[in-house]
Amino acid sequence: MSGFEVLVAGGGMAGLTAGLFSARNGRKTGLLLGDEVAGGGHLISVGRIEDFPGFPEGVPGYDLCPMLQEQALNAGVECLPGSLEKITQSDGGWVASTGAGEIQASAVIVATGSEARRLDVPGADRLHGRGVSDCATCDGPLHRGKTVAVVGGGDSALLEVLELTNHVERVLLFHRGRELGGQHTYRTRVLEHPAIEVRAESVVEEVLGDEVVGAVRTRVAGGEVVEDAVAGVFVYIGLRPRTDFLRELLTLDDDGRVATDGGMRTGLPGLFAAGDIRADSASQAITAAGDGATAALAAHRYLDRGEDD
Repeated sequence: MSGFEVLVAGGGMAGLTAGLFSARNGRKTGLLLGDEVAGGGHLISVGRIEDFPGFPEGVPGYDLCPMLQEQALNAGVECLPGSLEKITQSDGGWVASTGAGEIQASAVIVATGSEARRLDVPGADRLHGRGVSDCATCDGPLHRGKTVAVVGGGDSALLEVLELTNHVERVLLFHRGRELGGQHTYRTRVLEHPAIEVRAESVVEEVLGDEVVGAVRTRVAGGEVVEDAVAGVFVYIGLRPRTDFLRELLTLDDDGRVATDGGMRTGLPGLFAAGDIRADSASQAITAAGDGATAALAAHRYLDRGEDD
């Protein structure tokens, strides 16, 4: 059984930053990337991150994330295969069970991030990967010159709508609320873009198509059912934290997130949580990085003192 002082589970912004700060503090640090070949989580597929400090013109996620991973590796982080499936307390530390075996660690930082929520309507699962997608950067170019739909109204949806305009002729944005959410800057750009049509108070009820997506059926305010021909449906209706394996250890909130204090401590000695899985997380790249750094420094102090404060 391999052993580390600090084991970080998750290769997104929070996990990579936690690994970097842990290794720079001289701790033997292992990092579980999960099922991904490279780190970055959701950000790896974002065409341009505009609000990360230090990049006035924005930076693609597929540039930022590999740079951070390289920085962590250069600091001494060891990337490990497998995903965290279970963690148990053992001899004052922790044993992490993964698909590749068991790993012993004195402290564990859980930064497993979240996954996109699926659209729970007929046709959405059947046509996933055949026109239904959650990655505009990956699949937008496949629909060049066509009309596509986006479902959602928060930051992720607005960013991906704007990304899609680089590839498609027209985007229909279906949002169940009266007003779009997300940052003011994104809302303004979406509402002013000539290739984007916002359909407020529209609830998607079915994705239509035989072998590939051909149309989307929605119910609008007042009950009228509308059908629009589209070549693709991109879904951004929120994120689901990857925390099921923690349910036997910790009390999670209604959304499945982990309560922590300001030092990312969970209440169990040597167990920390960072990033999207943390209760009250802002779910932004910069706050995930801050969580990761804070968790790593708290874990370092814990190992020095043998206590959580």
